[in-house]
Amino acid sequence: MRVEPGASGAKAAVFAPLAGAGRVEQVARRLIDAILLGVLAPGDKLPSEAELAKRFGVALVTARDGLGVLRDKGLVETRRGREGGSFVLAPARTADALLHARIRGLARVEIADFGVYFSAVTAACSERAANVATEEEISRLRSWLSEAGSPSGGGTGMPALSGARTMGGFHLELAVISQSPRLVREQIRLQSEFGPLLWLGMADASVRAGVFDLGTDIADAIARRDAPAARAAVNRQIGELTAWLLAVKEKLEREEGMHVATN
Repeated sequence: MRVEPGASGAKAAVFAPLAGAGRVEQVARRLIDAILLGVLAPGDKLPSEAELAKRFGVALVTARDGLGVLRDKGLVETRRGREGGSFVLAPARTADALLHARIRGLARVEIADFGVYFSAVTAACSERAANVATEEEISRLRSWLSEAGSPSGGGTGMPALSGARTMGGFHLELAVISQSPRLVREQIRLQSEFGPLLWLGMADASVRAGVFDLGTDIADAIARRDAPAARAAVNRQIGELTAWLLAVKEKLEREEGMHVATN
């Protein structure tokens, strides 16, 4: 995948051509995923409708209608005038209630299976990145961690949402650096399907600190060209988050059982 000079690899991936016919739903889904992952942050200006259509490889009306879906969901606003355009808004609703509802709808075996597959895809990205990454790409990968600030520290740690966005973008950056369009597409799909659940663990300060430490280990291994170490760090990182998610699932089930027993 070709990345524009000076652009974030993850952000460039957001606007890569869509596979298939390029429907309104595909345009909206790609942009919504990027906002939820934090690759497109509140205040970011989106490309114009004409530029979106060109980059996605869709008709102008398709790009326009896709943006309309985001406006209806309160994720972007369009301003008129010389400084106008479409800008990303902070989601009006917190994700926790929605995501906890999704956890309740998943069996434990499904969560474990998601974790195994997510880990396998991301580990493959990291292994490939260790073999092909340039110094500029490694620096870009590290910037996802450094720009977020310290993930812990005496009660002044990074907010969970910021940490979740950072790690989502970090993992997407790994896929971009791998130079595999298939891995990029699969990482985007998995981030949309499972990533928001996985990153719920960032709300736990101790989990968040461990996840960021392992993120540093991943970047360091890639810089050393140590593909096995990069893969191992990814597996540990996603394994810890999956274990946390399974513990949350068990707690929710236990609470629901107690509620039923008392009624």
